[in-house]
Amino acid sequence: MAGAILATHLDDVEITTAGTHVVEGMPMSWRTREALAGLDVEAPRHRSTQLRAEDVARADLIVGLAREHVAYIRRRHPEAAPRTGTLKRLARTLPDTTGVFADRVAALHLDDAVLEAWEDVEDPAGGDLPEFEACAAEIQALLQPLAPILGAADGSDPSVRRP
Repeated sequence: MAGAILATHLDDVEITTAGTHVVEGMPMSWRTREALAGLDVEAPRHRSTQLRAEDVARADLIVGLAREHVAYIRRRHPEAAPRTGTLKRLARTLPDTTGVFADRVAALHLDDAVLEAWEDVEDPAGGDLPEFEACAAEIQALLQPLAPILGAADGSDPSVRRP
């Protein structure tokens, strides 16, 4: 959901979505599709993809929706820990930083951040449509302060890729 929602805010940013434990090639569930449609968001060609080392290497920022996603990156790709955080942590802290994108992310010291329960976006898996809609709305609200930063709104470094 986060990738599809973010794509509606940004035209010139490469967004790559991948999971930590997925069945490759699966389309999104009907509940996810309906929850996104309620926000006027579509992702008809989306298919599940497992996170790969090359995805991690190319990313300027890796966003997890739960602590377990960040912990996975820290274990499997420790070199990426300084640029990996939860969506909630990034929405809370990244807007208060300044400078070029890489410096803003580095200033957060994400590799040293203690992962806390408040950072998790509740996974609606197994829930009914209202749980999916609530999750989509929460993600949209969290992305609101981040989209201008991820889109290099300050123009400080247009050469930076932000998948």
